Amino acid sequence: MGLIWLLLLSLLEPGWPAAGPGARLRRDAGGRGGVYEHLGGAPRRRKLYCATKYHLQLHPSGRVNGSLENSAYSILEMTAVEVGIVAIKGLFSGRYLAMNKRGRLYASESYNAECEFVERIHELGYNTYASRLYRTAPSGPGAQRQPSAERLWYVSVNGKGRPRRGFKTRRTQKSSLFLPRVLDPKDHEMVRLLQSGAGGPLNPRQGQRSPTSPGAEGLRKVNRGL
Repeated sequence: MGLIWLLLLSLLEPGWPAAGPGARLRRDAGGRGGVYEHLGGAPRRRKLYCATKYHLQLHPSGRVNGSLENSAYSILEMTAVEVGIVAIKGLFSGRYLAMNKRGRLYASESYNAECEFVERIHELGYNTYASRLYRTAPSGPGAQRQPSAERLWYVSVNGKGRPRRGFKTRRTQKSSLFLPRVLDPKDHEMVRLLQSGAGGPLNPRQGQRSPTSPGAEGLRKVNRGL
């Protein structure tokens, strides 16, 4: 009987993508999409491809933007710090994606509370990433009793590759939808070159310093496609 119910539920939810090994998919209580329940292990190495056709990238200077071209700074490590909560680090910049209280995205040199994002799965395989720390609080009589009145602040890249401020975003906007892409052979070669000279990345919860980024010449080589 239980198997029959599972089959019926899978037919009723066709928009949910399959989760990878070591992850389970569930619907959160707020009805805002699914969440990966990661069981620990190595971080996921991905490139976040926005529906506006830009890859999210984190620069060593602390700048965050989108790139249309293949870029070493768009190779990211995504680590689950709690169920449905992730930290996103630029592998080559060694910095963490963060959002401040003004809703601005930046690449933080150290891991802190502003680096934690709520990861939700939506239709067609796209994910959203909302600040765990900041959101627009409900206002008006009785608003405090309605959790749905809160508006989350999302990671967002507009049609010009520029980050949008969190309080201006909506989860239904193209600029807030990201497709986690697995690394291609060129990306894996970039990672191999980085690790051969600087060692592997660290878990953000450990509070240790990030690995040294490769020199300018090394980045020129990998960005030229080796």
